[in-house]
Amino acid sequence: MPTAMDRPHFIGIGGAGMSGIAKILAQRGAKVAGSDAKDSATADALRALGVQVHIGHAAGHLADDATCVVVSSAIRSDNPELARAADLGIPVVHRSDALASLMDGLRPIAVAGTHGKTTTTSMLAVSLASLGLHPSYAIGGDLDAPGSNADHGSGEIFVAEADESDRSFHKYAPEVAIVLNVELDHHANYASMDEIYESFETFADRIVPGGTLVIAADHEGARELTRRVAKRNGELRVVTYGEAADADVRITDVTPQGLKSDVTAVIDGTELRFAVSVPGRHYAHNAVAALAAGVALGIPAAELAPALASYTGVKRRLQLKGETAGVQVVDSYAHHPTEMTADLEAMRGAAADARLLVLFQPHLFSRTQELGTEMGAALALADASVVLDIYPAREDPIPGVTSDLIIDAARAAGADVVAVHDKAAAPAAIAGMARPGDLVLTMGAGDVTDLGPLILAELSK
Repeated sequence: MPTAMDRPHFIGIGGAGMSGIAKILAQRGAKVAGSDAKDSATADALRALGVQVHIGHAAGHLADDATCVVVSSAIRSDNPELARAADLGIPVVHRSDALASLMDGLRPIAVAGTHGKTTTTSMLAVSLASLGLHPSYAIGGDLDAPGSNADHGSGEIFVAEADESDRSFHKYAPEVAIVLNVELDHHANYASMDEIYESFETFADRIVPGGTLVIAADHEGARELTRRVAKRNGELRVVTYGEAADADVRITDVTPQGLKSDVTAVIDGTELRFAVSVPGRHYAHNAVAALAAGVALGIPAAELAPALASYTGVKRRLQLKGETAGVQVVDSYAHHPTEMTADLEAMRGAAADARLLVLFQPHLFSRTQELGTEMGAALALADASVVLDIYPAREDPIPGVTSDLIIDAARAAGADVVAVHDKAAAPAAIAGMARPGDLVLTMGAGDVTDLGPLILAELSK
C-alpha cells in the first residue's frame, strides 16, 4: 500500500463507505484509527480488527504520527480533527482516492447508477466468493453483519460501489463498469440532467483500454448515456442488458416466487434460468447486470448464474426485520421516488392480497424540495402511510421545505397519509394501524431503520 496509508486516521469511520476502506486497510496491515459521532456495531466490528475508534470529534483524537487523514464529502470544514491535520501538515485524502488506491494492481468492477448500486455490488461480491474467486469488495451497506460491507480478498478481482453523488467515481479506473440507471438526484451537486450525463460520461471514459461498460437497455437515461459514450469512445466495448428487444443480454422472464424471483436471460445465445433471493423486477435486473459484468471478466455465465442465488440480501434492501401478531416488518433504504416505487411494487407483488403500510422518512431537504411531489405520488402505491419529518443528514434546513410537501402530494394522488412529527410516537402509530396479515415497510435513508424492532415490540403488546 502507499506509504501515506500506513497509519490513516478516518473522520467519520463508522459510515458505510469509510468503514469498508478502514477494514480493508486494517486487513492489509495498516495501523488504522478514526472517530465517529456515535458508537455503533460497525465501530465494534472495526475494533475487533485492531482499529482504534474514538467516539466524538476532538483534535486530540488525531495522533501526531498519522500519515494521512481520510474524509468523505460529509465532513464539514470546521471539524476539529481536520483543523489539527492542517496544523500538523498531515495530508488529507478523500475517501474515493483511498478506495482507488486499494484497487491498484487488481481487476476492478465499479458499479454505478442512481439506484441499485449496493445490491448489485453485493450480488457480485457474494457470487464471486461462492465460486472460490476470493474477491476484494467495498459496498455501501452490510451484507449480513456489521463490518461485512468490505473485505480484503486474495483474488485478483475488486468489486466496488462507485458513488456519483459527489463525482468521486471519477477517481476509479475499472476494467468493467456497470451503469444501472441515470436519473437526476443529489441536487446539491447537480443542477441538471446535462450535468449528470457529463459526470457519467467522465466515469465511462475512465474505463481502462479494452474494458467493458455494462449498461441498462430499459432506462431512457442509460440509453442516452450509451448514445453519448458511443460518440466519445469508439474503442470501448459496450454490453447492454434488460428486457428491451435490442439488449445484448436479454431478460425474457421474471417470475415472482414470494420473496424471491426466477429469472430467465439469454446471453451469447444461451438461455439461462436462475433464482434471485429477493423480490422485485428491479432486483432481477441488478442480478443480470452482475451476470454480464462477470462474463466480461471471463467468468463462464453457466457458473455465475447459479452462484447469484447465493446472494440472500443486504441490510436495508427489503430486509425482513421480523414478524409479530401476523404482521411482517420489512426495512427499505429507498429514498428517491424511483426507488420507492420499485420497492413498493416489489412488496405489492410479494404481499398478494395483504395490506401494505409504510412508515416513510424523507432524506435531505434538497431532495424533498426537488422531488417531494414524486415521493408523494409513490406513496399512493401503499394502502396507508405515516410520514415523518425530514432527516437532514449533512444539510441545513431550507425555509419552507418540510414533509408537508410530500404529504400534500400524496393526498392529491389519493393516498391515505398521516403525519407524525415525533419519531418516538411513530412505532405505536403504525402498529395501531396494522392487523394480522399486513406488511409494514419502514422506508428511507435515515434512522427510520431503527424503528423496525420498536414496531415489532408494539405489535407484541
